[in-house]
Amino acid sequence: MAADALLERLQQHRLLGDAPVYELRYLAEHGQFKHTPKGDFYIRKGEPPDSLWIVLSGRLAIYVDRGLGPRRVLEWHGGDASGAMPYSRIGVSPGDVIALEPSDLLLVNRSYFPDLTRECPTVTTKLVHVMIDRTRTFNSSERQDEKMIALGRIAAGLAHELNNPASAVKRSAQQLAGLIDQAESSTRVLAAANLSAAQLDAMDQARVVCGFATGELTPLDRADREEALDDCLVAHNADSTLAGALLDTGATPDSLNRLHTAIPGAAFDAAARWIAVCCSIRILTNEIMTASTRMHELVSVIKRSSYMDQAQVPEALDLAQGLRDSVSILQHKARARSVTLNLTLQPGLPRVLAIGSDLNQAWSNLVDNALDAAPSPGHVDVSATAERGGVIVRVVDDGPGIPDNIREKIFDAFFTTKGPGKGTGLGLEMTRRLVFRNGGDIEVDSAPGRTEFRVLLKKAPEQS
Repeated sequence: MAADALLERLQQHRLLGDAPVYELRYLAEHGQFKHTPKGDFYIRKGEPPDSLWIVLSGRLAIYVDRGLGPRRVLEWHGGDASGAMPYSRIGVSPGDVIALEPSDLLLVNRSYFPDLTRECPTVTTKLVHVMIDRTRTFNSSERQDEKMIALGRIAAGLAHELNNPASAVKRSAQQLAGLIDQAESSTRVLAAANLSAAQLDAMDQARVVCGFATGELTPLDRADREEALDDCLVAHNADSTLAGALLDTGATPDSLNRLHTAIPGAAFDAAARWIAVCCSIRILTNEIMTASTRMHELVSVIKRSSYMDQAQVPEALDLAQGLRDSVSILQHKARARSVTLNLTLQPGLPRVLAIGSDLNQAWSNLVDNALDAAPSPGHVDVSATAERGGVIVRVVDDGPGIPDNIREKIFDAFFTTKGPGKGTGLGLEMTRRLVFRNGGDIEVDSAPGRTEFRVLLKKAPEQS
């Protein structure tokens, strides 16, 4: 397209149209017209943008995949500008740019940028503002995606940790339903037997024997004890299937013989069943209480870790609790990878002034990365000590270490050594940003067999 025709279209451009004509002419004379059909990839993820894109008409969008699938982050319509820009440090495209409609572009190669900033100050100023807005949008999108990834990690850990206690509650509740039916039928039989006060007292004494202090029995001792109970029940014409239940309650042949002496005949079977069922109900109730307490503790960990219902403002924080919660959430991953995850906290750690959810996300990212780096079996050690007038949190793994040639890149956005779909390249970049946001610093030392990340946080001011 001729320069005059391009100049005419630039004068109608929403962003640049009011710039001086000589600046627009510079763009028209040094730019290259390009038409991109609908559906074409203008640039793919990882490719370096070599030109400023001035969108004359049409619509393009960039799709970025940070581990949650491709997501549309930005769109450009006729009247917008993007791509490489003066003073931009963008190295490669973070995603795929696709034409959603047939689009006309004017491309200005970045080799002209030194002259462009000198010859076209108005255009340059406009482009710098666009670049700042674009950076803000991408940063916001990155933070949201990293939070969603962190949320997914927490949800996976929570689901795994909740599975065992939830299964225990379900199993115990199902068993309780049948035991309650047996207790009701045994109670009716005993009521019809019209037991005396002495006989009821014998049942109470038997119930004391049927407690929870059974001790640790070896499999052989357990088999011998159950066989003895079975023989005792058969000798008294009672249901021998009660032997297993009575064994778990601590009953012995002697206690059953004493009960039979007090309550002979058919009522003995109902009395033995009632005792076994009642003690089993107590045991199952205790299991349900233990499991539900564990579930409550896990939910409390998530609430504390995410700082639900709390304002995201700096406050004097106890780091110990946040580190405990973060390690607790990731213990399932450590077990799955046969990695020993340890936490060591110096007593009396000073409080730090920070946003709690920020630090918890930072701990989660660092520990998660360390678990990925550690061998299987391996070790990850998390510790916190009072040093340098503040607190230092260390996360150490015994993995292969970070190669020297990439050590300077590990905090760069989108840089990852993990395979496709396994890493977003945002975890460490986000961690450093969160630490800086809370007035801290992060350091790393790495050698084969030992990699240590250190987060330095300032102590909170003394409060009266």
